[in-house]
Amino acid sequence: MLIFKIFRRTEWEAFRNAGHTNGAPVDLADGYIHISTPAQVAETAAKHFAGERDLVLVALDDAALGPALRWEPSRGGQLFPHLYRPLTLDDVVWDKSLPLGAAGHIFPEGVV
Repeated sequence: MLIFKIFRRTEWEAFRNAGHTNGAPVDLADGYIHISTPAQVAETAAKHFAGERDLVLVALDDAALGPALRWEPSRGGQLFPHLYRPLTLDDVVWDKSLPLGAAGHIFPEGVV
């Protein structure tokens, strides 16, 4: 299954340049990389990136992330994927811009 990480453009560019990332400041503070399922990603965008432009949506294959990917309760008791290792460019299935529209972020077709 594809799961998703949202990056600010500057975070994405730093990730691409380095070839790996330990995530955004919230990820570093929590000790793991926050990821969302297709059913969770729109709410994640609305809650944590409201009004932000120039975001990048990154798709990851949950099965390929190995045992460092753990499903843990979070917002509302839902199980969220958390990655307990650096994310590498090899982990990325695809990346796409996540533009901001009048009613919120506009996700690529088939994601939400």
